[in-house]
Amino acid sequence: MAQHGDEMTTLPRLLQKNARERAGRPAIREKDRGIWQTHTWREYHDHVRDFALGLAALGFRRGETLSVIGDNRPRLYWAQLAAQALGGIAVPVYQDSIARELQYVWSHAEAAIIVAEDQEQVDKIISLRDQLPALRHVIYDDPRGLNRYRFDWLKSFEDVQEMGRKYAAEHPGAFEAEVDRGRPEDVAMICYTSGTTGNPKGAMLTHANVVSTARTFMAAEDVRSDDEWLCYLPMAWVGDSLYSLVLSLSAGFCCNCPESPETVQRDLRELGPTTVLAPPRIWENMLTAVQVRAADATPLKRWVFGLCQRAAEEAEILRSEGKPVPVGLRLRCALGEFFVYGPVRDQLGLRRARWAYTGGAPLGPDTFRFFRSIGVNLKQVYGSTESSALISIQPDAEANPTSAGRPCPGIEVRIADRGEVLIKSAGIFKGYYKADEATREVVDPDGWFHTGDAGFLDPRGHLVIIDRAKDVGAMQDGTPFAPQFIENKLKFSPYVREAVAFGHDKPFVAAMIAIDLNTVGNWAERRGIPYTSYMDLSQKPEIRELIREEIAKGNATLPDSTKIRRFLLLTKDLEADDAEMTRTRKVRRRFIFEKYARVIDAFYSGEEEVELSTVITYEDGRQATIQSRVSIADVAAEAAARV
Repeated sequence: MAQHGDEMTTLPRLLQKNARERAGRPAIREKDRGIWQTHTWREYHDHVRDFALGLAALGFRRGETLSVIGDNRPRLYWAQLAAQALGGIAVPVYQDSIARELQYVWSHAEAAIIVAEDQEQVDKIISLRDQLPALRHVIYDDPRGLNRYRFDWLKSFEDVQEMGRKYAAEHPGAFEAEVDRGRPEDVAMICYTSGTTGNPKGAMLTHANVVSTARTFMAAEDVRSDDEWLCYLPMAWVGDSLYSLVLSLSAGFCCNCPESPETVQRDLRELGPTTVLAPPRIWENMLTAVQVRAADATPLKRWVFGLCQRAAEEAEILRSEGKPVPVGLRLRCALGEFFVYGPVRDQLGLRRARWAYTGGAPLGPDTFRFFRSIGVNLKQVYGSTESSALISIQPDAEANPTSAGRPCPGIEVRIADRGEVLIKSAGIFKGYYKADEATREVVDPDGWFHTGDAGFLDPRGHLVIIDRAKDVGAMQDGTPFAPQFIENKLKFSPYVREAVAFGHDKPFVAAMIAIDLNTVGNWAERRGIPYTSYMDLSQKPEIRELIREEIAKGNATLPDSTKIRRFLLLTKDLEADDAEMTRTRKVRRRFIFEKYARVIDAFYSGEEEVELSTVITYEDGRQATIQSRVSIADVAAEAAARV
């Protein structure tokens, strides 16, 4: 039997501890048909136990992999813990992945069992069944639409739990015995990286990795057992695994699963979580929604909103610089809290949030300051899949848009000769699955993990991330060129959804831009500009002029040598299905450079139009190509005299 001191060394032992000490406390909720269904820690434990023993009855063995696919659902979290309780490994995958991506991950991970949310995900698995030789069973959560499916290898979650209860009657103490066999050094999960430069790699994270990271986080941040957390981020993202699974088990707080991706904003507002984590795109979308509503308001409301916003941002800048806020400005902010800030936080579901994090990619400084200014304690967190999602956090009093915060206690940071950030901590992964050479490329003999990010430590000890090390370059005149920095300037505009900047070894900076269909569409409708599709809208002269003005605003804060001189509006958004972005919305630059090589040549040869081939990938892997001629525009009249 495990000794008391070993209870917190594996995730299943943390679950047992919560079932004993917090038996009647809420552990996880799910909104179903408009009603929140609550499960206590005792019920959470019993569901995991029954499912784990059902897996044992199906022949699931120590060291095998179990994958989950679907939206955030209690049963998908339980399934991962059940596999870990038997000494297995959890492999969450992105629910919106296309067939080709799923086939690669499931084959590479040798998934023995897949737990799917619903019929949509089961159908994906059926289409790939012949290409997954290791797969023995598929288990589904939602039975709707699956009653007529007749496969020996397809079972419902309830059926497996019933098998588990029978197994328990025949093998008393089997669950506890399997949990006791678990060791901190056992692999708990394989989280596949976003794959910006090729196929994703499977990062093996042990129980010791993730539990120690959770302890580090709890030592650095105000985490409470009565916190409320909304589980809406992709389960395959390591950030969700850390916060929704590991941190919840470690701190004992309650997780909440929204009804569907479409209801997240409504459920967020209804729940009012006390802690929030969102990638930059979510914060940018929230800000865009606020800006659009403000633009559609009456002239008086627009004036009040603008006045209060300016006061809030002025006060936030003073606070961030350590300067006192004048009495008059404090009074204006107090009025703003009543008329604007409080109502906006309430509409966004952030009224109760003690702290909120942005991570996964850089967030534009203007977006960061906006939320800070309206009373949201937004801070930056930095981590990676290989570091169990945590390296540094910004303290409440030191939050700013330029840094990623202080390295957490127990995490060592070193800057290599060429500016690459190196990390050493208990959270550094065990290695890439089936890729020893790739592991040796990123973890040196001294145990330092090479993040691939370029950065430095500022005088306060904060870690500042510039860009991916391989993406930082120089223009023809030697000026440093960091594309992500420029792209973030562009994406502050509510009309720009994605941007890709070019400039390495070039005489000037050019950019491809994907418009935001909703905000640009609303802008066009208010002005009586008709359109039929994304492609039609993006190529309207009026839209090109709108984006030109937005680029000019961004250019105003850039050095002359890195101002954007030319741009092109894409005929579709950049998509993960088309391999242009990762599932976490990071640009796959190498692929973009190859796919749009003709566009890049046209930027720098002075052409005014370019033939654009747009490849669209459907969910089943089929592709279609659309040909179109797209205009290339100069940002300003004086750009005609560009180098």
